[in-house]
Amino acid sequence: MNAKNPVTSAHSAPVALAEALATFDDLWSPRIVTRVNDYDVRVAKVAGDHVWHAHDRTDEFFLVLDGELRISLREDGAERTVTLPRGSVFTVPQGVEHRPSAPSGATILLFEPTGTLSVGDRHDEIPDHVDATTGHVLNA
Repeated sequence: MNAKNPVTSAHSAPVALAEALATFDDLWSPRIVTRVNDYDVRVAKVAGDHVWHAHDRTDEFFLVLDGELRISLREDGAERTVTLPRGSVFTVPQGVEHRPSAPSGATILLFEPTGTLSVGDRHDEIPDHVDATTGHVLNA
C-alpha cells in the first residue's frame, strides 16, 4: 500500500459502490472510495437532517444513488429546498449555506476537494448523529 495515498493504492481496481456501501452503517459519515487529482469521491448513507453549513472555498457536488435527498439553501436573503430523486445531481455553490436531509434515508456520492470538512467552514452546532470528518478511508 502506498503510504502517500492509501485510497488510490487500495483502490487501483474498480470499486463497486453497492459493495462499498455495505461495509458500513454509520449515517452522515462519508467514506472515501477513490481520489481524482486533488478531489475525494465519497459515498455516504444519510437519514434525517444534517447541519446547516457552508463551504467558503469550494462547491459541493451531490449524486443520489438511492432514495431521495433534499437540500435546503439560504441564498440572497431567502430559503429554498431542492429535491433530488435517485439518479439526480446537484452542486451547492461555494459560500452558500445549506442543509441536506433525507427523511426516508438515501445513499449519496459526493465529490469535493481532499480535506474538505463534512460540516463545512461555518456551521450550526453539530448534532451527535452527524460525523464532522474529512472522510474516512473505505475499509473494503
